[in-house]
Amino acid sequence: MRALVLDAARARPEVRDVPEPTAPDGGVVVRVVATGLCRSDWHAWAGHDDDVAFPHVPGHELAGEISSIGPGVTRWKVGDRVTVPFVAGCGTCEWCLAGDAQVCPDQEQPGFTYWGSFAEYVAIHAADTNLVAIPASVDFATAASLGCRFATAYRALVGRARVAEGEWVTVVGAGGVGLSAVMIARALGARVIAVDRNTEALAVAADLGAEHTLLADGRDIPAAVAELTGGGSHVSVDAVGSEQTCADALLSLRRRGRLAQIGLLPPVDGHPRVPMARVIGWELDVLGSHGMAAVDYPGMMALIEDGSLQPQRLIERTIGLAEAGELLPVFDTARLAGMTIIDPSR
Repeated sequence: MRALVLDAARARPEVRDVPEPTAPDGGVVVRVVATGLCRSDWHAWAGHDDDVAFPHVPGHELAGEISSIGPGVTRWKVGDRVTVPFVAGCGTCEWCLAGDAQVCPDQEQPGFTYWGSFAEYVAIHAADTNLVAIPASVDFATAASLGCRFATAYRALVGRARVAEGEWVTVVGAGGVGLSAVMIARALGARVIAVDRNTEALAVAADLGAEHTLLADGRDIPAAVAELTGGGSHVSVDAVGSEQTCADALLSLRRRGRLAQIGLLPPVDGHPRVPMARVIGWELDVLGSHGMAAVDYPGMMALIEDGSLQPQRLIERTIGLAEAGELLPVFDTARLAGMTIIDPSR
């Protein structure tokens, strides 16, 4: 099969022929029809993830059709249209059995712990626990857009921060996950402020329902949020993952506010610096959000089917594997708004 291969951290990605995967016990192989290009993939390319062993095929947001099934799979058949959370739980531990596969201690992650979906085929472990059926009314590109960013934003706001109608939500970063958070927060009845360094991304955020947009051009973002909201947001989201964006999101909160930390923070001198004095003094909640388990997808899928949520509006472009190889090394600085979907057949 054709795949986008990384031979080392920060090496130039290359499209080449590699062996097709085989279905593991309890798992399946999916023919990839669409897969998303995400900032987390850039972190893998940059060598920030210790789970990645080179040579490596990235990619974790995927949708397609089951092409083969391993022993022990009971709920699925060849030809089923499926997507999958980016965390594949083991299916047997206490967290998986409680419906929290996203924090499974024995989890697998396509594109991180093993070869991922920037390829024509990808293996998925513990299929009966991790696969999600794609409704007939949802296309593959839309389903792929859910796997990391949209599902993560949905759980961050609904399951973790528990956003309520009328609350202020500040979203720092208007890329794929940030725009997802804007859309979801607005659907929940929240008042949304979007922050980004890209004016085009902010225009998209406004179109998706952000009440205010702030350009991150060196201004004091927390002070601007406090002025707009009368004291700070009830909830903030760091959808980028840097010391600056985490601090801006945290310091934009009012007392007793809740930070949903989605973006991965690369370590600086060993550990990222976070303004913990504010966390303690104002009794702020810092909530990690690490994707969403397959069991939680039906509620989100129902909102997509009835039109309340429209993640397809976030898809800005579809590219092939070769173009993905050119974009991946510069994805952290690319001035892009919305999601990039890869069609491995191109």
